[in-house]
Amino acid sequence: MKVNYDKNLWIDYGTGEGGTLIDLVMRMERCDTGEAMRRLEQWIDRGSISSFIGKNPAPQRPPSIIIERVQPLENPASLDYLMERSIDLSAARAHCSEVHYRVANKFYFAIGFRNDAGGWELRNRYFKGCTSKAPTTRRGDYPSCLVFEGFMDYLSFLTLKRNPAPPHNIAVLNSVTNLVKAVPFIASHEQVYTYLDHDEAGRKATAELKEACRNLSDQSVHYRLHNDLNDYLRSRRPVKEHRRSRSCKF
Repeated sequence: MKVNYDKNLWIDYGTGEGGTLIDLVMRMERCDTGEAMRRLEQWIDRGSISSFIGKNPAPQRPPSIIIERVQPLENPASLDYLMERSIDLSAARAHCSEVHYRVANKFYFAIGFRNDAGGWELRNRYFKGCTSKAPTTRRGDYPSCLVFEGFMDYLSFLTLKRNPAPPHNIAVLNSVTNLVKAVPFIASHEQVYTYLDHDEAGRKATAELKEACRNLSDQSVHYRLHNDLNDYLRSRRPVKEHRRSRSCKF
């Protein structure tokens, strides 16, 4: 578990859940928002949580990932990684970029997928991370919305449908912890189709969306023997050879 004392946010990596201090109290005390706020007020009056919320905020730290440049997908290592996951390269190039970034004094690159906070979801064969936590939404004049957990699942859908621009609005959570940010947009549609993972976090997110949406169709039934949509795609489109470049490492 990690607590961000600057922003008063937390995340539990074991369950994939996180949120604000109120969310944490709701989970620990098994109560609703109103009761959580009431209990927080009582604890604040007694001074029992002052160490958590912090009277003296810690100084702002520089971001750990510094973006150096963004360019079209072209590096053989990035393309090989996508091919390993059976992703159609034209779909990937239409929705992703090649992001070169720095951590401390070391330089890396990865496949980048832009989120609604203006940050990047970053993936390569050895790394999975982001510069900011937010969902990614594609908004158009459509009554339906497709919901994916990560952008590899979104690219898998485009590959399976052989259509880089499906006639639906899109919500890629980029993590189930971003669900609360995406719910208002998702629930505004007449019909919602979810493509979430077959794990506890994915099932819980689907259940929460069912409560919030008028009409929801859980599409994970179509890949119920697989963990996620990309696993299903790879079972249907096995890659016999991967063109790996030894000179271009992540």
